Amino acid sequence: MSLLLKNCFIYEDKDIKDILIMDNTIKEIGSNISTNNKELTVIDIKELPVIPGLIDCHTHLGIIEEATGKIGVDNNETSDPVTPHLRSLDAINPFDIAFGDAIRSGITCVMSGPGSNNAVSGQNVAIKTYGKIIDKMLIKNPSGFKVAFGENPITTYGNNDKCPVTRMGTAALIRELFMRTQDYMTKKENKNNTLKERDIRLEAVIPVLNGSIPLRAHAHRADDIATAIRIASEFNIKKLVIEHGTEANLIKDYIKEKDIPVAYGPMLTPRIKMELKKRQYSAVLELVEAGIKVALMTDHPYNSIEQLRTISILAVAQGLSEAEALKCMTVHPAEILQCSERIGRLKDGYDADLVVFDGDPFEIKSKVLMTIINGSIVYNTMQN
Repeated sequence: MSLLLKNCFIYEDKDIKDILIMDNTIKEIGSNISTNNKELTVIDIKELPVIPGLIDCHTHLGIIEEATGKIGVDNNETSDPVTPHLRSLDAINPFDIAFGDAIRSGITCVMSGPGSNNAVSGQNVAIKTYGKIIDKMLIKNPSGFKVAFGENPITTYGNNDKCPVTRMGTAALIRELFMRTQDYMTKKENKNNTLKERDIRLEAVIPVLNGSIPLRAHAHRADDIATAIRIASEFNIKKLVIEHGTEANLIKDYIKEKDIPVAYGPMLTPRIKMELKKRQYSAVLELVEAGIKVALMTDHPYNSIEQLRTISILAVAQGLSEAEALKCMTVHPAEILQCSERIGRLKDGYDADLVVFDGDPFEIKSKVLMTIINGSIVYNTMQN
């Protein structure tokens, strides 16, 4: 589809421009773009706010399906605390009704993945939120490798007297896997390769150790965050993302020193675990002011996918600027997902993922009027 969106209020630039969409991408953003092309569908946006499609960089969308009961809960393979070979791609159901909620909320891309009851949960993916075949919705596969520290692995396995019973046990399991993978890589690289067969578990870890994808560490408490950083340093892992980061603000200078991004949230969840005791809405502001790259996330379904923008509004209420809040839902998650060359901005050559609102996106009463993904209008309530 070729679209010309006339008179868009480009929210980030605070300017009125036209947006030309061709071949699923943004072809041009400018003033008074010609409408002579008869194949163009022209829509007058009437100076309403337009922003890039929102990105939720930590969810279990389609893996924990809504309104299905236990049969639709596929996020934790609790038969083993170390499952590096799991691929979220194999569990995501694009017919999960929550995908529709995402689209109606202006969310055009999510990371969906396993976890976090296992010390090692496996690989996650970045996907668009519209489609019927998950393989055709992919942006990046894999987009990260999930490990988890703290309460979840301990309570899942320790209560049954199975490792990990302690935080030390969790860290040891992760180290053991990384050491085995290093040895495996050395054997593969040896000219006199003696490997008789591939190891699916260790093959899945190689992209983390060689820097192709980030290690994404579930860690709420400050000490668990420090452990994740320590292990990444020990194995020379160049790309680390802290997931959740409830107490990240307590060691913000250290996180900044190490130049590690934080996927922060969920913010609306009650303090049902000890690790959430110090959860506060102002933490996002603290992290951003410290110079840390922050992406907001819902952890859907633990916060519903529709609440991503609500979370940003709460952060703005604590003093975060609207410009920074928008980056936390667009530019920063795109960078964390290693997809920033395609999504997260309204820019020539980028995927045509964008959202039209009936008012200021950071006003809670504002509604999404139109969502466009890959140049196709997938949600539209605008009046002609």
